[in-house]
Amino acid sequence: MKSKFTGAMVGTAVGDALGAFFEGRSKIRIEDIEAIAESAELLVYTDDTHMAIGVAESLMRCGGFDGRDMAETFARNYEREPYRGYGPGPPYIFRMVRAGVPWDEAAHKLYRGGSYGNGSAMRIAPVGVFYRDKPEMLVEIARKSSQITHTHKLGMEGAALQAGAVALAVNLEAEQEINRHDFLEKLSDYVEDEVYRGKLSKIEEILEKPDKARVVAELGNGIEAFTSVPAAIYSFLSWSNSFSDAVLNAISLGGDTDTIGAMTGAIAGAYLGAGSIPSRWLDRLENRQYLEELGEGLWSISG
Repeated sequence: MKSKFTGAMVGTAVGDALGAFFEGRSKIRIEDIEAIAESAELLVYTDDTHMAIGVAESLMRCGGFDGRDMAETFARNYEREPYRGYGPGPPYIFRMVRAGVPWDEAAHKLYRGGSYGNGSAMRIAPVGVFYRDKPEMLVEIARKSSQITHTHKLGMEGAALQAGAVALAVNLEAEQEINRHDFLEKLSDYVEDEVYRGKLSKIEEILEKPDKARVVAELGNGIEAFTSVPAAIYSFLSWSNSFSDAVLNAISLGGDTDTIGAMTGAIAGAYLGAGSIPSRWLDRLENRQYLEELGEGLWSISG
């Protein structure tokens, strides 16, 4: 179990760092991903992993979710490393939080109606492992943690769905073949909106007749939570026995490659454990030791 917790954290960072080379591109060849990754001296992660680190740090410090602490952790980490590729919205929210705006109100002031981007889903892996055996609480905490930056229902449900996928993956024995139908059926319990329920049905259809063009057209590969979380789940289920195949194929979908790579890496790492992540990537991953320490720390206090 400790390896699975660590795998979720490190898997997020590996998928993020590999995908960052190709963000916004389409028709990406797997051999090109491998070649560029091989040529990089250091695999550097983006805001996806940087915010997942903040989630983990806050959960560990507070022994669970504390909205104010998590929001302030995000703000503090951003101030230390603002170069991670943050979009324009979160820094404004962080400044509001630092100025005293309540953690669950700042995002409302910036986005009328809330954001349904994938920014809260990309960072949610620590919540998935920490609340792995408490599904109702997991959904509640995923939604609350999303509220710090993404308050639209589709943004919050995307975070809950991704956290649920990580939790299910952690609780499965990697030696056993995944029943894809059961996995997707259980995932439907984590969401209410028909947009996500429809995407889960589409995943099952496409898994029966794999087609990358159909994945992009019908599931999506964009920055919206409802177009990227389903793509990550599909990628994991398609190559669940291989961390590298799952992540490489996820990135090859194009679009928001760092986030889809990060979310796929989180689920695959949670299922297969840290030992499944190739050393050719681990050995050059930025802050690998700290990411492993966070995974181990979450495991040690999660009960």
